Formats: sequence, C-alpha cells, structure tokens
Amino acid sequence: MPSLCLDCCKPFKSGADCPRCGSARVVGHPELFDLTVAHMDCDAFYASVEKRDRPELADRPVIVGHPGGRGVVTTACYVARKFGPRSAMPMFKALELCPHAVVIPPDIAKYAQVSAQIRDLLAKATPIFEPLSLDEAYLDLSPGVRLVDKPAAILLARLARAVETRVGITISVGLSANKFLAKLASDRNKPRGFTVIGRAEAAGQLAPLPVSTLFGVGRATAARLEAAGFSTIADLQEASEADLIARFGRFGRALHQMARGEDSRAITPDRPAKSVSRETTFARDVRDFAPLAQALDLLAAKVAARLVRDQVAGSTLVMKLKTADFKVLTRNHKLPAPTQRAEVIAAAARPLLARETDGRAFRLIGVGVTDLAPPSEADPPDLFG
Repeated sequence: MPSLCLDCCKPFKSGADCPRCGSARVVGHPELFDLTVAHMDCDAFYASVEKRDRPELADRPVIVGHPGGRGVVTTACYVARKFGPRSAMPMFKALELCPHAVVIPPDIAKYAQVSAQIRDLLAKATPIFEPLSLDEAYLDLSPGVRLVDKPAAILLARLARAVETRVGITISVGLSANKFLAKLASDRNKPRGFTVIGRAEAAGQLAPLPVSTLFGVGRATAARLEAAGFSTIADLQEASEADLIARFGRFGRALHQMARGEDSRAITPDRPAKSVSRETTFARDVRDFAPLAQALDLLAAKVAARLVRDQVAGSTLVMKLKTADFKVLTRNHKLPAPTQRAEVIAAAARPLLARETDGRAFRLIGVGVTDLAPPSEADPPDLFG
C-alpha cells in the first residue's frame, strides 16, 4: 500500500514504520498519491499560539476567551478539553468543568499575524487556496495547479512540518477528492492528524454518520430530515434523487450527491467578504436606549475602521439585537450611498434601535453593513456639504 512518513516526508511502499527515519507517524492508503483536494485546520489555534508564546503553559489547561458572566470560550486547548470545555461554551460553565484552567483574553491581531505566516506557506505549494477563517483553508493541489511537482500528500506533509518548525503550532490535514470529504477527514484524528478518505470508501464511511454531518445541514434542517425518516446518511443513500428533490427541492439533489461522497464545489481563492460587522455581549442585560446607543456608536467606529482597512464601503446597514430570552432581531436600512463613516452608520442605526427600545432587556447588540461597494463610491461630498 502506498505510504508516507509524516516526519521525514518520504514515500515508501508499505509498512507500519518509516524505513528511512523509523518514525511511526505514517499514513498509508491505496489512493494516497492520487487525491488532490485538501483541508488544513490549525489545532486549537488561539490556545496553541498562546502556549507557543508562553511555554510554561505547555501542560496546563488553557482557555482563550473573555472571562466574566457573559463571556464564552473562543478556544480550549486539548488539555482543557479533557475536562469538558468546548468552543462557544459559556465561560462560567467551562470553569465549572475545569476550574484550574488558565483563561487568556483573545489577541486577534496576534492571531492574524500568525495566520498570515501560514498563508505564506500555503502559497508556496499552490496559488489556489481558499481561507475559511484565520485557522483553516481548502487547497487545490491538482497537477497543473500545484507549484511543486510532487504528489499532494507529500506537499501536505511538508506543509505540516513547515508550520510546526517555522510558526510553532500544529495543524491537522484532510486529503480527499472534494471539499466535503477533505473537511470531514481533517476533523478526525486531531491534533496533528493526517487523514485520507478515498473515493472508493467514501459512501461506506458516510453511511453510519448522522445527517447533520453533511455540508449545509444545520440543526433545523437535520430536524426536518429526521422527521421525514432520514436520521443517518445511509437513509439518504437508500432514497432516490427524484424522491429527495420532491421532498426538499433543489437541496434534495445536493443531499443525494453528498450522501454518496460527491461535492462539485470549486476551491475559490480570496473569496470577497459579503459584509462587515461587529457585536458585543453585555455583562448585564440592558433596557435603556442611552447605554445601548453608546455601545452602538463604539461598534460603528470599529466597523468604519475595518471598512477603511479593507478598502470597501457598505451600502446597507444591519442592526442586530439579542433579547434576554435569546430571541434574535435583525433590522436593515438601505443607505443613500455607500459609506465608510462611523457617524453615518450610527446615525442610520439609532432610529432602528429607538423603535426596538420598548422596555425589553437585551443581552447583545451588533451593527454592520452589507452590499459592499468600492471605496471610490463611498460618501459623496454632496451628502456632507
């Protein structure tokens, strides 16, 4: 069986250990050197960066997030996860499970710098990679695209080693025939994983998994599928494409394909942002207009700074509120012209806020803009004459 050492990055015919360096970190698969779509995911990214910069925390449980009653876990390291904390968990709950954890507020600027280092390494392997966030990306390593004449698996092993030695954190890699399977593969065997899902085995591996595993199937869609008798992917595999389309419309065709391990989505580099927004969660619920408006003004300033930095302007204002009982309200307002100015964003949002400030308690407020336009179209002078 074709095999590859993940430490010295050398291929060999077969075996449990690398014949060159003796490492047991070996991956073997019949399709290992034929597959070309990869998903790369940094392991507990924020926490790993903090541990890199503070080696004394190497064996300690580390949680990145804002402490306090309304704080949530941004990232928990793998030591902390053994005790139960997970991303998006309320901080108080995480600390109940792991009271000895070290809590570190997030430093997004630092994480962005690390992410840029990793993207520079990706660009040495292929010009076609699609970042999904600071810590993960899809890569197209097909012949004619990749920049080094080596199989994708070898380039990925080299990339993982380069990230460890040059950046100081670890990544997990999934290699397959398409984006869906590559992402599914990278989620296995973390941290420092290298997982392959081949075309021949895809349907069989998918069959016992819940329908929520499929791309685009969130909680509500999963509940709808289960109500229709589709609890596992095997249930979908047994249904005809016509039946799924009749039940779920165009999404039925996607379900039919994904259940068989098919995914036609292309890897799209440098996907433009569709919106820019910022939000904040209050330490205590807020009912009055004045403190809500003050928070809104601060968020508008942050949105404006990001618009200027990214050289875009927003044409439609979006305001978001979350009530004390977790009901989310979203209100939109079309602006007279695209803007990059905080005062324009705040002025458009305040009337929307005033209409919703009716005594209800709010735990979160957010503001942003969408329908992005070039900065040359922003804030025409006649609007401020």
